[in-house]
Amino acid sequence: MKPLKFKLVEIFIFLNLCYACVVAEEKIQQAKRTYIVHMDKSNMPESFTDQSLWYDSSLKSVSKSSFMLYTYENVIHGYSTRLTAEEAESLGKQSGILSVLPEVRYELHTTRTPEFLGLGKSSALFPTSDSMGEVIVGVLDTGVWPELKSFDDSELGPVPSGWKGECEVGKNFSSASCNRKLIGARFFSKGYEAAFGPIDETMESKSPRDDDGHGTHTATTAAGSVVPDANLLGYASGTARGMASHARVAIYKVCWLGGCFGSDIVAAMDTAVADGVDVMSMSIGGGISEYYRDTVAIGAFTAAAHGIFVSCSAGNSGPMPGSLSNVAPWITTVGAGTLDRDFPASITLGNDEKYSGVTLYNGKQLSDSTVPLVYGGSVSNSSSGSLCMAGSLILEKISGKIVVCDRGGSARVQKGVVVKAAGGVGMILTNTDTFGEELVADAHLLPSAAVGQKTGDAIKKYISSDHNPTAIIGPGTTKIGVQPSPVVAAFSSRGPNPVTPAILKPDIIAPGLNILAGWTGAVGPTGLDSDQRHVNFNIISGTSMSCPHVSGLAALLKAAHPEWSPAAIKSAFMTTAYTAYKSGEKIKDVATGEPATPFDYGAGHVDPVAALDPGLVYDATVDDYLGFLCALNYTSDQIKSTTHRDFTCQTSKKYTLGDFNYPSFSVPLETASGEEGGAGVSSTIKYTRTLTNVGAPATYKIYLYSQTQAVKISVEPATLSFSAQYEKKSYTVTFRASSMASGTTSFARLEWSDGKHIVGSPIAFSWT
Repeated sequence: MKPLKFKLVEIFIFLNLCYACVVAEEKIQQAKRTYIVHMDKSNMPESFTDQSLWYDSSLKSVSKSSFMLYTYENVIHGYSTRLTAEEAESLGKQSGILSVLPEVRYELHTTRTPEFLGLGKSSALFPTSDSMGEVIVGVLDTGVWPELKSFDDSELGPVPSGWKGECEVGKNFSSASCNRKLIGARFFSKGYEAAFGPIDETMESKSPRDDDGHGTHTATTAAGSVVPDANLLGYASGTARGMASHARVAIYKVCWLGGCFGSDIVAAMDTAVADGVDVMSMSIGGGISEYYRDTVAIGAFTAAAHGIFVSCSAGNSGPMPGSLSNVAPWITTVGAGTLDRDFPASITLGNDEKYSGVTLYNGKQLSDSTVPLVYGGSVSNSSSGSLCMAGSLILEKISGKIVVCDRGGSARVQKGVVVKAAGGVGMILTNTDTFGEELVADAHLLPSAAVGQKTGDAIKKYISSDHNPTAIIGPGTTKIGVQPSPVVAAFSSRGPNPVTPAILKPDIIAPGLNILAGWTGAVGPTGLDSDQRHVNFNIISGTSMSCPHVSGLAALLKAAHPEWSPAAIKSAFMTTAYTAYKSGEKIKDVATGEPATPFDYGAGHVDPVAALDPGLVYDATVDDYLGFLCALNYTSDQIKSTTHRDFTCQTSKKYTLGDFNYPSFSVPLETASGEEGGAGVSSTIKYTRTLTNVGAPATYKIYLYSQTQAVKISVEPATLSFSAQYEKKSYTVTFRASSMASGTTSFARLEWSDGKHIVGSPIAFSWT
């Protein structure tokens, strides 16, 4: 025990440190910083004859010593000044002030996602440009717009010697369209043409050229070259680059105006394997079926067997449970989260209530005076008029007004076109229950702003209670540092796994909301025929956007660790993913506002820097996947249909899904019969896993975290000591579960740590 005098000294030092912290905090509060004050010009009091006098009066009311740095007359109405936090808060409460925003420090970096993912930091773990240039990312999508600077090859050496692909010639696409960056481009249309007849080349290009934009966006997200001064209509300005900016790109066009056909997809996957891609990125989804009937799963198995990492989008059917697609365990299934960037636009109602929405509109703004406001459901001849569908709005009730439309039923930007065609001058797009508070920004063709459900309800309430409702929609801006971030996107498809509940899906989430990347020159940013704008970059959303983030990051890991298998790369992503913010608070689900669960985000949000050095991985071979299919009781014919291998499950061997070496745990439990779900009845289940050391020799200890008392978890052994790289060690997890009511779910977490690395795995329990 320490002597008393030493204890007193420690207490004295502690109290002095606390006092110093308080003093420092007070100084911070008193320190001034620059703020941008956005004023509502239409609410200028009549006592002022000039808005600059009003600005000066508002400022002097909170700070006698401050002065205006700039006054703004065009993009916004207002001024910038230096204030303390207390002064800024006081100013923000004044009538006529739309917002008082702290100035954002801008740097020339990426269009946000690499910075958000930590790739802006220097690290000895990052692969060299030369090793990165040996990795080839194959993208199966709508094609490519090769003229973009995102496919510049000036910083790249010769094409990898093992590349066997080619640049197919077709309409508006020559061999010169490819280079040392875009090293291959093919198109697959036979299945499509068999269903729809010959391609109408006046409508779409029978070549690898992208007439849609989706494929160019995903390809440049994964591996686009560095492009300074990238933006969409002035929004999200910065330096654009893909996740693996020095990797090569190979394009496989499989999607057309009429859709993406399985025969074309399989042909493309087959060709990509032969061509020699290292990563296969597919932002494509379809129905759910057993693996032997799933063409993507079948093609992906062969790809994985050839050492190719396959990344697929989880789907955009969230937040409905069990809405996932692409759930085969040899596929990395990627859900979507948000960035810390937003595109806010102010909405001011006639009752002076102010709200914030999002927009990417950059055309002529509405006048500063208020505009009549109506709800689509009240000015329609249709029972679904609130959705502002084509032909549903009554023109004489719309003309010259801002129309409030509910999200759903048709494309968001299409609603704006309908409003504009009916004579409306602006649109407020409101979320319903399905989308909650998720805000998706669009490059609308008229002044518009999208708002969350709560704001939407408040605006509708105002309309119904005011005899002359009016509003103003302000211009949009770009805001960095939005918190909390990430949150799980509402549209991101959710678990549990509808095909194999014992495999937890999705695997991870990555940025997928409001993502800036390259775009086609064939259509405008909305993709509508009426949109004649041409842009080099576009901002769109979906798990289609999160998938290529992981595809590019897989290329990064492949370059750093060329000996790793696809399963090892997936494991590195999953076991290093994070599930909480730096504050310790759990990642939220924007659809509910509540903490998300592994059914929403899988193992968590991808952290590529941590994934470069995961410590341990859960590896899997073709034999492991065959054992998995045997555990599903697949017949030899079904296994062959899935794997193209002649394989018969051994009758003397016990195959269990619990022993499949997956980086996460999903534990389906049966509810015992009887009252209250068979309360008091318990069952015991054991899962075995094997870890491979990919780091230095170390000893790892087990740590368990659970939110339920209904399942007791134990691990044997509780420590794993590795003396060499690639050494393997196995452990067994025992779950002793009490019966719970059917439909009950709960979660836990298992972590192995050597003090430097944390090798984490989510655990999901489901009673049925």
